[in-house]
Amino acid sequence: MDNRISEFISDEIHEECGVFGIYDLDGKDVASSIYYGLFALQHRGQESCGIAVSDTNGPKGIVLSAKGMGLVNEVFTPEKLDAMRGNIGVGHVRYSTAGASNESNTQPLVLNYVKGTLALAHNGNLVNALELREELAYTGAIFQTTIDSEVIAYHIARERLNTPNVEGAVKNAMEKIKGAYSLIIMSPRKLIGARDPFGFRPLCIGKRDNAYILASETCALDAVDATFVRDVLPGEIVTITKDGILSDTSLCQKKLSRCIFEYIYFARPDSNIDGVNVYHSRIMAGRILAQTHPVEADIVVGVPDSGTVAAMGYALESGIPYGMAFVKNSYVGRTFIKPKQSMRESSVRIKLNVLTEAVRGKRVVMIDDSIVRGTTSARIVGMLKAAGAKEVHVRISSPAFLYPCYFGTDVPSGDQLIAHNNTLEQVCEIIGADSLGYLDVNRLSELIEGECGYCDACFTGNYPVDPPKEDIRGEYDK
Repeated sequence: MDNRISEFISDEIHEECGVFGIYDLDGKDVASSIYYGLFALQHRGQESCGIAVSDTNGPKGIVLSAKGMGLVNEVFTPEKLDAMRGNIGVGHVRYSTAGASNESNTQPLVLNYVKGTLALAHNGNLVNALELREELAYTGAIFQTTIDSEVIAYHIARERLNTPNVEGAVKNAMEKIKGAYSLIIMSPRKLIGARDPFGFRPLCIGKRDNAYILASETCALDAVDATFVRDVLPGEIVTITKDGILSDTSLCQKKLSRCIFEYIYFARPDSNIDGVNVYHSRIMAGRILAQTHPVEADIVVGVPDSGTVAAMGYALESGIPYGMAFVKNSYVGRTFIKPKQSMRESSVRIKLNVLTEAVRGKRVVMIDDSIVRGTTSARIVGMLKAAGAKEVHVRISSPAFLYPCYFGTDVPSGDQLIAHNNTLEQVCEIIGADSLGYLDVNRLSELIEGECGYCDACFTGNYPVDPPKEDIRGEYDK
């Protein structure tokens, strides 16, 4: 979705990518499986998508790929999928931050180099992309995109010249790149998955019959009837060949910084990430909100889809009935026509409409996952009150955003974050709520069952990796 359009539809936070890869050892075509896997990961990126496949039993170096702007079912037709013959492949769905919404930045990237071919799909964001890019440019590299994924691909290709295999090149490249990345790399005879040592972004392994799968979330495994095997460890490189799975854990470390917002919002509620059920995390977030920010009310409602499960948790803990207050239009996608300046208010109504009978004359607790700039929250609160709600008490299932994210989430700079510039009372007044409460940052660990090792930098400013000196996300992003 074009950011200029998304400003009018909502100011919600977006994840930037989803990745999927499969190697069928029996030689069966995998393009349709990648399609369904990407379809299950569509929530992670609605701007563009792509698939690249190859035949491990055919001539080396032949990669068939198709990419385009739009949703998975917009870009790929049955005819296009049928033409993509191959038993190994990678797929990608993408959402970009400002400045790089064009077809040249779609993935997977397919690289032809002296050692053969590589196809790469990347979820995350590097913090040293600019330095690495300039270093490569001064040694003759010519870039076709503005994404940091191309920097990773170039480094793997260069390291391959000095290593006996692709997985060794991936390891050498990982020692140079810094930041967040979950990678799936297809070489002529191997499928490789790699996760950064902090584990910012998820990556898991699945198996279906004699096919191995790598995916951002377990929901994508379910979509292709695969069985979950395990999560890729932070810092681990897994190599899938005709002989099975090989693992290199030499870059693994004790300090982990998994993105806590995966559990709050990004991942689908039917996914499990690093042994934690996302649905359970959101129920717990709602329960914590009810404990820390109770209020007398008649109904608890969630802003779909992100606030729905947390609202159920709030209702369970508080005893206040859970109800449905919004009807969501599921067909507002990338091609949504940008409203005129005078129609900004109607843009939220196109995406959501209030069930008047559910809220008229009632005190409403409204649960949402976050407040970014505050514009959408204000409009939704206004819609509830216009529908006759007597009171609207807003509860947010995350702490307040105070700092930008540099690891693959489009949390903007501080001057655009409403909580960065206003007190709690001021934010409450700006959005028109009768009361406002955020999730306590000190209770975030309870969302992942007390496990340590998560990143909360967008709430605290405690970055696990030094952020870039220059915020280049709008120019060199994913």
